Amino acid sequence: MEHREVIIVGAGPAGSIAAALLKRSGRDVLVLEAQRFPRFSIGESLLAHCLDFVEEAGMLAAVEAAGFQFKNGAAFVRDGEYGDFDFADKSAAGRNSTFQVQRAKFDKLLADEAEKQGVEIRYEVRVTSIDTSGDMPRVQARGPDGVDYDISARFILDASGFGRTLPKLLGLETPSTFPVRNALFTHIADNVPDGGFDRNKIHVMVHPRHRDVWFWLIPFPQQRCSIGVVGAKEFLDAQPGTPDERLQRLVHEESFLHRLLANAQWDTPARELSGYAANVTSMYGKGYALLGNAAEFLDPVFSSGVTIAMRSASMAAKVLDRQLDGKPVDWQAEFEQPLRRGVDTFRAYVRAWYDGRFQDLMFSKTDARDIKRMICSILAGYAWDETNPFVKDPERRLSAVVQLARQNAAMTA
Repeated sequence: MEHREVIIVGAGPAGSIAAALLKRSGRDVLVLEAQRFPRFSIGESLLAHCLDFVEEAGMLAAVEAAGFQFKNGAAFVRDGEYGDFDFADKSAAGRNSTFQVQRAKFDKLLADEAEKQGVEIRYEVRVTSIDTSGDMPRVQARGPDGVDYDISARFILDASGFGRTLPKLLGLETPSTFPVRNALFTHIADNVPDGGFDRNKIHVMVHPRHRDVWFWLIPFPQQRCSIGVVGAKEFLDAQPGTPDERLQRLVHEESFLHRLLANAQWDTPARELSGYAANVTSMYGKGYALLGNAAEFLDPVFSSGVTIAMRSASMAAKVLDRQLDGKPVDWQAEFEQPLRRGVDTFRAYVRAWYDGRFQDLMFSKTDARDIKRMICSILAGYAWDETNPFVKDPERRLSAVVQLARQNAAMTA
């Protein structure tokens, strides 16, 4: 049997960041990744807060040199109305820009940077069982050509993303509080002339007839972009045709996208992700902790997934490093509770998006610059800043300002 100090399951952003941080603290880290990189993934529009963790892990220079699409905010479109947020106009301190990334290239870059720092990554190694009953957790895994691994460790971090390795093997999964939604998506050559739209922002468009159906448009360099639609599973399943036909037909039902993508080349087969929202009974247990999407995924509407993943990696690495030094730690108080505070902030905004409150506020004519700056801070990823009233009490604050916006709209109608 092989013995390692820390095993990390998954070499995506959470796994690579956690591995690099632990290695920089002198820890023996082994990463087991089920796939071969580069590989496709969604979650391509990073929030500004992400780069704080990229820098912490010593990877910022490599990311900045990689030629990813600059991003400085988010734009929203509904029935011809347009509104945007610029990260430079936020209330919180922090970064004013980030990148929109093809995840295949981005994830490989982070993993390669972790390896350069001395992290060992074994690709195409799939974890088949976990035993946490003994003094140290034990992992059994299978690699290429049927090679079997039997490895014990002092601790395991699960960064397996949508694979959700430990939640499935240890029976930790619990239903999400959100309805089941699906996403259809692909990459295209958009062929939009220079100046045709703001390529420095993700664009979120609302379907003209179904307010709970929305589209993302994430620009990349060289006139390429990621395009996707999100809706209730029943709605997307009811659309006739292949995934490509369903996606293209729905895209062309939205007037902004119809005009913008008139000359697009749909050169990549569409993919579908079903029932992606997930939750767990606990984010940690005896000998393990769950990072990012392995623990919980909300919804892609505010691009929060990678931010939550990276923040969880940073937080877990700090707690684990102290634990491995023999110091007392409290995973509930130092990891799960503070992590969930930010997750719950994003949850409130996702809920407000689908029940119409955020949309009504976004497209209201109310002059509320200070409010917009505080909300912009959250959209930039700073959802853990409790000096921001819209973080500290998101539901009540959102409901109050939306009520005012709706009253003003009714008075001016």
